[in-house]
Amino acid sequence: MALKATIYKASVQFSDLDRNIYSDHNLTIARHPSETDERMMVRVLAYVLNAPTNNDLGKLEFGKDMWEPDEPAMWQKDLTGLLMHWIEVGQPDEKRISRASSRGKKISVYSFNSATPTWWSGLSGKVTRLSNLIVWQIPAEQSQQLGALTQRSMNLQITLQDGALWIGEGERSVEITPTCLFGGASL
Repeated sequence: MALKATIYKASVQFSDLDRNIYSDHNLTIARHPSETDERMMVRVLAYVLNAPTNNDLGKLEFGKDMWEPDEPAMWQKDLTGLLMHWIEVGQPDEKRISRASSRGKKISVYSFNSATPTWWSGLSGKVTRLSNLIVWQIPAEQSQQLGALTQRSMNLQITLQDGALWIGEGERSVEITPTCLFGGASL
C-alpha cells in the first residue's frame, strides 16, 4: 500500500520592506512521504518570494515534482496556459534545468543543502547559456533551522530587508541570507 501525502497548513504574512510589498498567503501544502521538513519549508519560502502581487499573469501553484517527474516544485502559468515561471527546489540536473528553461520564460532553482557547492561546480559551466535561469543557495545550517519551525498548522511571519529574510513562527525565528549563484538577481 502506497503512503499518502501529509497535509500542512501555513498562514503566512509577508513583508518585503525593500519594495514595499505586503501580502498574506493561506497555503495548503501536500508533503510527500519522502520529503523532509527542511525541503517543504524551503518550498514555502520559495512560494512566498515568487508569488505575484496580482494574478494578471496567472497565479503561482505548487507542482507535483515528488510524484510527477515532468512537474516542478512550483509553477506560474499565465491565463492562456503559457508557462511564465518554473521553480525547482533542490539540485536538479542539467537536463532538467535545460528542459525547463526551454519551456518557460523564467526558471528559478533554490538549493539548500551542504552539497550545493559541489553540485553547482559540476553544473555551472553547462548552464551559462541559459539567460532565463536564476540559482539561489540557502545556507544548509539556515535551511535546517527553517525546517525546525515546521508544524502541521503554522502561522509564519516573513520579512525581507536588504537581502536577508527573517522567518518567525510563534516564539521561534530564523534568519536566512540566500546567495545568488547565477542570474544576478536580487530577492
